[in-house]
Amino acid sequence: MTKVLTYGTFDLLHWGHVHLLERASQLGDELIVGLSTDEFNAEKHKEAYHSYEHRKYILEAIRYVDKVIPEKDWEQKIKDVQKYDIDVFVMGDDWKGKFDFLKDYCEVIYLPRTTGISTTQIKQDLEN
Repeated sequence: MTKVLTYGTFDLLHWGHVHLLERASQLGDELIVGLSTDEFNAEKHKEAYHSYEHRKYILEAIRYVDKVIPEKDWEQKIKDVQKYDIDVFVMGDDWKGKFDFLKDYCEVIYLPRTTGISTTQIKQDLEN
């Protein structure tokens, strides 16, 4: 069984998020999503509209997602790859090169972002 892992905040969930999750799930048999906790987002100076519990609830309802785990800090990725016996680590290509250190533990793939949609753009549009 091939296990795939990705991480994110997944706030203001949109079709670009779902498209990423769909493509990630196609790389294996099980997709695990590391979801940034509210506390970790605060450390990153990132504010989510929805709470961790609500974002987790939404992600668990998506058919491509098999399991959601909390992302509490930057350093946990190697531990998660080992703990969950991950074969493929996936992130959007805006992170290209940032997680290459995981290549010692699993395959690392950076998927192209979905064009025409982003959480940042949604927030900007709502402000105007």
